[in-house]
Amino acid sequence: MHFRQRFNNVLSGVAAGLIVPIIAFMVFFLITRHGLSLSDYYRKIVEAGNITSIMSIAVFANIIIFLLFNRFDMLRALKGVLGITIVWAFVVFGIKLF
Repeated sequence: MHFRQRFNNVLSGVAAGLIVPIIAFMVFFLITRHGLSLSDYYRKIVEAGNITSIMSIAVFANIIIFLLFNRFDMLRALKGVLGITIVWAFVVFGIKLF
């Protein structure tokens, strides 16, 4: 089965939409941690009130896979990425409100 056909489904898009922001956060953490452990870093950003900003930056990385799926005409996977990105947006919005 061809690569595009094999991964052109909504579940692949949802999985990519969940994993890419986590990877983006880890890259952001490695660049900006200044010697802190992950738990200390998380505690620091929560105390500073920056959790929604950092989550937004991490979710913004979904645009990369969105554009890749669009370029390769993988429309079913594209729907999964778009759906999970909207869910991430609601989570960020909910955290911002509370």
